[in-house]
Amino acid sequence: MTKRTVRIIIDANGRRFTAAGAIMIAENVKKTLAEIAGGNPFGEKVTLVAATKTRTADEINEAIRAGIADIGENKVQEFTEKFDAVIGARRHFIGHLQTNKVKYLIGKTYLIHSLDRYELADEIEKRAAKADWTADCLIEINIGSELSKSGFSLEEGADAYQKLRRYPHIRIKGLMAMLPLSDDEAMLKELCRKMRALYDSLRREDADIEHLSMGMSGDWKLCVENGSNMIRLGTSLFGPRIYPQTL
Repeated sequence: MTKRTVRIIIDANGRRFTAAGAIMIAENVKKTLAEIAGGNPFGEKVTLVAATKTRTADEINEAIRAGIADIGENKVQEFTEKFDAVIGARRHFIGHLQTNKVKYLIGKTYLIHSLDRYELADEIEKRAAKADWTADCLIEINIGSELSKSGFSLEEGADAYQKLRRYPHIRIKGLMAMLPLSDDEAMLKELCRKMRALYDSLRREDADIEHLSMGMSGDWKLCVENGSNMIRLGTSLFGPRIYPQTL
C-alpha cells in the first residue's frame, strides 16, 4: 500500500497548517481574483488586499503564491513580526494606528489605509520627514457615523483632504471606509454611492487620488458594484480566524 505524505506546518501558537489548508487558500484566492477581473462599473481595476490578521506567514505566502500581490495587517506587532517571513507582496496597514507605533511602519508600507485624525498625521509627518520618506495614505471616513469606529465624517471629508494634503511627507492616495453591519441593502448602497461621490470630487482635482478602499468579506460585492476599487478580504480567503488562546 502506498503511503501518502501530508505536509503539516506547526506555527508558534501550536496551530496545524496542512497542505489541504494551502489548497483551500489557493482556490479562494483564484476564485476571488477571477470574480474581480472585470473591474468595477467605472471601468477601474479592483485591487484585492488580503487581510492577514492572525494569519501565519506560511498561510500568507500560500496566498501570495496563488496570486495575491497586496497584503494588509491590522496590528503593528503582527506587521513587524511577519515582515521578513513574508515574500513578494506590497505591505498595507489597514487597522487603527496608534501614534506611538508609527515609527515601526516608516519606510515599510506601500499604503496606510487608516489616516483618521490630525494627531496621527502630525506623527506620520514627523517620522517620515526624519527618514526622508513620503507616506502614501488613505483618509479614513466613518461613513456610518458609528461611535465604535474612528475616522472623519463624510461631511468633514473634503476639508480633511485639503488640510492633510499640505503635509510635505504625506501623499493622499484616496479614501477608506467600513460599512456598518446591516441588512438594509438600500442604505448600504447609498453609503457606497456617497463615498464614491466624495472620491470622484477629490480625484477631479488631484491626480494622486486612485484608491477607494471599501469592502470586506461580507460586503465586498456590494461595494464593488457601487464604486469601490480596492477590497480588504480575510475570512473569504483564509477561512475563519483562529485566535491564539491565552491563559
